[in-house]
Amino acid sequence: RNFSVVVVAEGAIQKEGTRVVKVAADDNAGIERLGGIGAVVARQIEEGLGIETRTVVLGHVQRGGTPTHTDRILGSRFGVRCVELIRNREFGKMVALKGQEIAAVPVEKAIDNLRLVDPASQLVRTAEALGICCGR
Repeated sequence: RNFSVVVVAEGAIQKEGTRVVKVAADDNAGIERLGGIGAVVARQIEEGLGIETRTVVLGHVQRGGTPTHTDRILGSRFGVRCVELIRNREFGKMVALKGQEIAAVPVEKAIDNLRLVDPASQLVRTAEALGICCGR
């Protein structure tokens, strides 16, 4: 079964330079906030390629809480390295943290040695007790 995951930053700007925003609830006095770019990209993929898409917007709870400064810096480092890979046309690779460095790893190598998680493990039971879906 073939599938792809496309990750889009909510701050991404469209090619023509426009930002995708949504108006917040009335209690925020109509202040615009970023959001909706994932749906725009999904629609463009469907219209341009005729491929079914599904959009998932991750919230803080699904990501494990409010990100710390370390989370934000690491995310930025991953993003910068991804852009470098794209700029250098190094496709078929993913980014990974190796020690303290962000490395480019061929996807085939990354999935070559699967490290499975026991569904009955305490880790999975804890996650599910916290309301995190583990695919069951």
